Amino acid sequence: MNELMSFGIELMLVGMGIVFLFLTMLVVVINFMAKIIQRFSPETLVQSPAGRSGADDQRMIAAITAAVHRYRKK
Repeated sequence: MNELMSFGIELMLVGMGIVFLFLTMLVVVINFMAKIIQRFSPETLVQSPAGRSGADDQRMIAAITAAVHRYRKK
């Protein structure tokens, strides 16, 4: 019985080690890919459309507020 328990613990440790190594490799690869993407595809600034004004924003806020109130009534 002792041999079976030690085999189970050994199998558990090997499995946990493999999962830990896989997750570590995943984090390294994701960070590497992010650096490559940032290098070759620089971030571009998004400009707001020229026709938008503060009045448009106020109308949008009013429409969203009305929609939320209507949803909550149901």
